[in-house]
Amino acid sequence: MPDQDIRSYLNEPRLVARKFLARPQHEGVGAVVRRSIGRFELKYFDPFLVLDEFSVTAPAGFPDHPHRGFETVTYMLQGAMTHEDFEGHKGTIEAGDLQWMTAGRGIVHSEMPAAQGTQKGLQLWINLASKHKMIEPRYQEMLSKDIAETMIDGIKVRVIAGEALGIKSPIYTRTPTMYLDFSLKPGAHLQQLIPKSWNAFVYILEGEGVFGNQKCQPVTSHHILLLGSGDGLEAWNKSSKLLRFILVGGEPLGEPVVQFGPFVMNTQEEIDQTIDDFENYTNGFEKARHWRSESAVGLDF
Repeated sequence: MPDQDIRSYLNEPRLVARKFLARPQHEGVGAVVRRSIGRFELKYFDPFLVLDEFSVTAPAGFPDHPHRGFETVTYMLQGAMTHEDFEGHKGTIEAGDLQWMTAGRGIVHSEMPAAQGTQKGLQLWINLASKHKMIEPRYQEMLSKDIAETMIDGIKVRVIAGEALGIKSPIYTRTPTMYLDFSLKPGAHLQQLIPKSWNAFVYILEGEGVFGNQKCQPVTSHHILLLGSGDGLEAWNKSSKLLRFILVGGEPLGEPVVQFGPFVMNTQEEIDQTIDDFENYTNGFEKARHWRSESAVGLDF
């Protein structure tokens, strides 16, 4: 059983080094997010800049705003969001769908609710190496039905990026990254390899689980667990309900980080130049001069 072999051998399981509860806070216009990375206790977890679990009900949302120097990964859990940008790209992602956006040298876009009720999802910001910060913007989008998925021994995984349980994602990660959505039935036990040099974390979406050492106390939803060194993650669902969490890992860049809101560069001089570019509609922001999203016009933002 080759799939069994892929996940059955860890020489040094990673233990939980730090744990935080992501508490609700306001972001955008009327939106609520639970921010776990990018908060004051955890400004940066190389190469990850932000992790938000968002909850948005119209007319709240994230109207027109810029980015430069990193990637945003939006993974919908409930409802739908419509994305528009100044390049003319527009699309709607629904529950289970994925958008992997490389902002590169610059993008201005909006992200607004596209359905009734509350829209929920995750947005992860992944830093780009200095040599990639000024590349042209690009998108990788995947419908829920096209995301690689399998189930073995009470463990279901959706492979957003990377590889797990013998299946791979076609998503290209310029900063080497794994992003796995695991669901463990009661009694299930997971072992998942993680490259030893990478930083990795768990974010719990539903239920409660034991991570790193089966003698540890269970951890509940909305907690982020930063994993220590080792070659993989070991997790148990000892409860009577489903456990769902994401496991994310990435290769550290080891470069200076200077951030000003939605701009992430390596030096203050580069940030100053980015602000100048944005304010003067130059060097990647030319199309922002005359652009407003349809949602912004309709809602008069």
